[in-house]
Amino acid sequence: MIGMLKPGIYEQVVNKAIANTISDHPDLISLTGTIDKEEAPKILSTYLASVLEKGLSNITGDGSIGAQVGLVNNLVNIIAQVTDEAVFDGLSVDEQAKQLLALIERKDTIHTINKKKEVIRPETSIAQSSLFTGAVHEPSMMTELKKEIASSDRIDMLVSFIKWSGLRLLLDELKEFTWRGGKLRVITTSYMGATDAKAIEELSKLENTEIKVSYDTKRTRLHAKTYVFYRETGFSTAYVGSSNLSNVAISSGLEWNVKVTAQDLPETMRKIRATFDSYWNSSEFEVYNKDQGDRLARALRSERLSNGLSMLALFDISPYPYQQEILDKLEAERSIRNRYKNLIVAATGTGKTVISAFDYKRFCKDNPGKPNRLLFVAHREEILKQSLATFRSILKNQNFGDLFVRSYRPDSLDHLFVSIQTFQSQALDETTTPDFYDFIIVDEFHHAAAPTYQKLLDHYTPKILLGLTATPERLDGKNVVSYFDDRIAAEIRLPEAIDRKLLSPFQYFGVTDTVDLNDVKWTRGSYDKTELSNLYTINQLVAERRADNIVRSIQKYVTDIDDVKGLGFCVSVAHANFMAEHFNKWGIPSISLTGESDDGERDTAKQRLVNGEIKFIFVVDIYNEGVDIPEVNTVLFLRPTESLTIFLQQLGRGLRLSEGKECLTVLDFIGQANKRYRFEEKFEALLSSSAKGVRDEIKNGFISLPKGCYIQLEPKAKEYIFDNINASLGRKSGIITRIESFEEESGLSLSLSNFLSYYHMDIRSIYTHATFSRLCAQAGVIDDFTEPDEDTLSKGFERLCTIDSRRWIDFLLRILPNIDKVNESNLEAIEHRMLQMLQFTIWQKSAAECGFASIIDGLRRLKRNTRLYDELQEILRYQLDHIDFVDQASDLGPKCPLDLHCNYSRDQILVAMDFLKPSSVREGVKYLPDKELDIFFITLNKSDKDYSPTTMYKDYSINQWLFHWQSQSTTSADSPTGRRYIHHREKGNRILLFVRESKKDAFGRTKAYTYLGTAEYVEHEGSRPMSITWKLNTPIPAKYLKKTNQLTM
Repeated sequence: MIGMLKPGIYEQVVNKAIANTISDHPDLISLTGTIDKEEAPKILSTYLASVLEKGLSNITGDGSIGAQVGLVNNLVNIIAQVTDEAVFDGLSVDEQAKQLLALIERKDTIHTINKKKEVIRPETSIAQSSLFTGAVHEPSMMTELKKEIASSDRIDMLVSFIKWSGLRLLLDELKEFTWRGGKLRVITTSYMGATDAKAIEELSKLENTEIKVSYDTKRTRLHAKTYVFYRETGFSTAYVGSSNLSNVAISSGLEWNVKVTAQDLPETMRKIRATFDSYWNSSEFEVYNKDQGDRLARALRSERLSNGLSMLALFDISPYPYQQEILDKLEAERSIRNRYKNLIVAATGTGKTVISAFDYKRFCKDNPGKPNRLLFVAHREEILKQSLATFRSILKNQNFGDLFVRSYRPDSLDHLFVSIQTFQSQALDETTTPDFYDFIIVDEFHHAAAPTYQKLLDHYTPKILLGLTATPERLDGKNVVSYFDDRIAAEIRLPEAIDRKLLSPFQYFGVTDTVDLNDVKWTRGSYDKTELSNLYTINQLVAERRADNIVRSIQKYVTDIDDVKGLGFCVSVAHANFMAEHFNKWGIPSISLTGESDDGERDTAKQRLVNGEIKFIFVVDIYNEGVDIPEVNTVLFLRPTESLTIFLQQLGRGLRLSEGKECLTVLDFIGQANKRYRFEEKFEALLSSSAKGVRDEIKNGFISLPKGCYIQLEPKAKEYIFDNINASLGRKSGIITRIESFEEESGLSLSLSNFLSYYHMDIRSIYTHATFSRLCAQAGVIDDFTEPDEDTLSKGFERLCTIDSRRWIDFLLRILPNIDKVNESNLEAIEHRMLQMLQFTIWQKSAAECGFASIIDGLRRLKRNTRLYDELQEILRYQLDHIDFVDQASDLGPKCPLDLHCNYSRDQILVAMDFLKPSSVREGVKYLPDKELDIFFITLNKSDKDYSPTTMYKDYSINQWLFHWQSQSTTSADSPTGRRYIHHREKGNRILLFVRESKKDAFGRTKAYTYLGTAEYVEHEGSRPMSITWKLNTPIPAKYLKKTNQLTM
C-alpha cells in the first residue's frame, strides 16, 4: 500500500493528495485519463459531494447544524457568482435546517379537518436508493409497494406474469390510486401460462389503466420485473429485481429487489423510463381490452400445454427491425438498381423463410387484384411443410398454397411449394410457361449448381427470383452468386441472430497453435492446400505434436468430453482421416466424412454423434453442408480459413439451437500466419457493433460481442493476431502490400470498387491514409503523379465517403464530366445548393473565400487534377452502388437538396439551407428565423466512451415514430426558446431532426448526421432542461432504428 492508495483499479478524481502520492513514488505505474467533458458535471459533483459529506461530518458539537448549513450556503453563493445564473440565488438552505416531507392541497382532503391524519409515505427513503432482500429487519416488499402506490401520481409495472394471489394484495390501493386520477400502465406476457386470466381481467376494470400483453413469448423473451412510481415532486422511485406480481414474490419469497430513486440515481431512472416507453410503444406488446379475454385464455392454455410453444394463429406477425432491414435492402436492389434476382445469405435457423414470406406479402400488396403466382422450391419435404406453415401464418390465410412432394398433390399450381425432385419427375417446366410464376423462391440455393436446378432456372422468367442460402461458397468452385450478378442482396449477421436468440451463443477460445505457417506457400488469396495438408499430416513430428496439442486443448476447455458433439474442419481428406485416427488413439471416438461420403453414411454419422456413440466428425471445408446437426456443441477450426464467408458458414453449423445446448464451444487454433491472412475481418464479423476497431476490442476484452458470447485468446495467439493486424489492411503499409499483389491474388482488375469488395473493406479505411491513386502509385502499380490540389482532395475524399443521397450523387455524376460546359446562371436553385454542398465538402469554405470567381470555377480548378478528378467520380459511383435503402425526397419542398434518411455533415446541412458560415455553429440547435426552421443536431452518446449511462438516456427514439430529446440545461418551458418549441406549429416553425450515434466514427473521423425528417411537438416534462417528445412525420427505417433506440430487446 502506498499512502492510503492500494494497488488496483480506480475511477477516482485525482486530487492534490493523490497527485503528490503518485509523484513521490516513481516506481508506481499510474494510469490516468482526462475527465470526459460531457461527464464532467456528474463526476466532479459526485466527488464534491463526498468531500462535502466528510467536511460536514467534522463539524460537530453545539450549533453544528447551523455551521453545516453555513458552509453549504457559502458553496451555493460561489456557484451563483461563477455561473451568473439567478436560479442559484434561491437555492441557499433555510437557516432553520428543515426537510420538506409533503405538500397537501387544503381543499377536498381529510387533512383539512384532521391535521393529525398521517401522510402515507414509504418507510424507506424516496431520496436514497436501497436493497430489499427479504431480511427480517427491513419493511416487507408488499407493504412498501402499497405505500408507494398511495403516494404516486403515475405507475408503470413490467412483469413476466401476474398472479391473482399477488394482485389482490395490492388491488385496493390500485383502485384508490386510479380512482383519484392516477394513471397505471402494465406490461406482461403469457409466458409459460403463468399469468392468471382473472388478474388481468380485474386490472382491466380499473379506471385510467392500460394493459399490454405479449402473446408471442418465443420472440419477446420478457423476464424483467420492475415497478416504477412517478411523482410530480421529482421524488420518483422504482423497484427492479426478481419479484413478479405474485403472493410469494412480494410477501415471503427470498427475492432481491433494488429500490432506485430519481434523486440519487437519475441516470438509472432515465434508463428505466426510456426502456419501459420503448417496450410500451413496440408492436410486440398488444393492447388488452375486455374483448380479448378469450384470446388471453387460449394463449395461456396453449403455453401450459405446449410448454412455452405459443400458437402462431394467436397473433399477427410483423417483421423485427433486423428483418425489416433485409426487406428494405431488397427493395433498394429492385427500385434503385433494377435487380430483380436477389440472394439472401444467412445461417440456418435465422429466419430466411420468414423474410421471404414478408417479401412475398409486400409483392402482393404492390400488385393488388393479380394472381401473384408463387413457386417455392426446396429439396426436403420437411422444409416445404415448415415453409408453407410460415407463409400461411404471415399471410393470415390458412388456405394459402399447396404442397407438391411425395404423396401430396396440389389442387392448384398458383401457389406451389414443390420439391426439386418432384419438379424434375413431374416435368413441371413442360406444363407451365416461362412467365407463369411471378415470384420464385429457391431455398438452399447453393444446390442451384446441380443440373435439376439449372433446368428450373433456365426455364422460368419470374418478376422476382429470390435465393436463400447459408452457404454461398462451394468447394467445387461453382459460383452460386453469379446467378445474381455477383451480388448478395442482404445478409443476416450472426451477432444479430444470436442477440435475437435465433442462434446459440458461443464461447470462442483462440488456442495457440504449435505450427508456424510463414513458410507455407500463399497463392491467389490462400495457403496452398497441398502444402498445408502435408504439414498437418505427413510431417509426423509436427503433425503428431499438433494433434496432441489439440486434444489437450479440448480437455482444458470442454466441460465434459462425454457430452461433446463436435465437428472438426480440416484442410483435406487426408487431414480429416488423420485427425479421426489420432482422436481414436486418445480414446475419443471419432470418424471423418468427405465429399465422397454418401447420404446413408452421413445419416448414420449424424445419429452416432447425436446418441453419443462418437464425439467428433472431421469434415473438409464446406462439405459440411451435408452435416446439418443442431445438437453440435463444439467446433474445431483445425486449419486457417481464408474466406470470411466459409468461416461464418462453418461457425453457423454449430450455432443451431437445440434443447439442452447452453452454448457452442469454439476452439480456433491460431499460429503464426502469412501477413496477408486477415484475422481482423473474422473478429469484426462476430461483433454486434463497435465504435472502435478490432485492436481496441481485443485490448478491452471484446465488449461488443452478442449477449451470452465470449472470446478468450491465449497469450501467444493474441500476440500472433496483433502482429497480423499491424501488417493488415488497417495500416497504410498493409494496404500498399495488398494493392501491389491484388491482380495476381484476386484474378480481378485493380479498381477501387474491386479492391474494397474483395477484401470486405469499408471505403473510409482507404481514405484515412491517402487517396487510392496515391496508394497505387506507392505500390508501384501506376506511374507516380503530381497534382496541384492533392492535399485538399485527399482530405475532401474522406468527407465524400459518407455521402449516400442518390439524388445528390446522380446530379454530381451528370455534371462533373461536363463541368467545362456548365453555365452557372442556368442552374436551378436546388442544383446550385448541391454544388455549394460539394464546395464545402471539398474545400470547407465558400468559393469566394477560396478565391474562386464562382462555384463552377472551383470545380474547373479541381478538374486540373486529372487523376484525382476521375477518382472523385469513382468514389461517387461506389457510394451510389452501395446505397442499401430507398431514400425519400425532402419533406421541406422541391428546392431543398436534403433527402430523408441520408447522411450529411454539419456543413452540408447548413449550406443546403443557405447558411454559408457553418463553422460558426457550435450549439446543438441552430434556429434559422428567415426560413422558420429549428435544426436539431443530436448526438446520442455525447461522451467519448462507448457506454456512458450519464449521457446516453437523454436523446433516443422511443419507437419508429417518437423521439425523446432533452434541451440544454438553461432552457425552461416558459422561455422564448421553450415556447418556440412547444408552439412551433402555431408560429409556422418546423423542427428538423438530424441524429448521429457518436461524435466520432470507427476511424476517428467526425461522424455524419442522419436526417430523420420534420417532427411535431407531442408533450414535454420538466424545465431547465426540458424533456420533449417529438413525433416524426416519416417513420425511422429499420436500418437506423437499432441505432437510435438502443433499448429494444
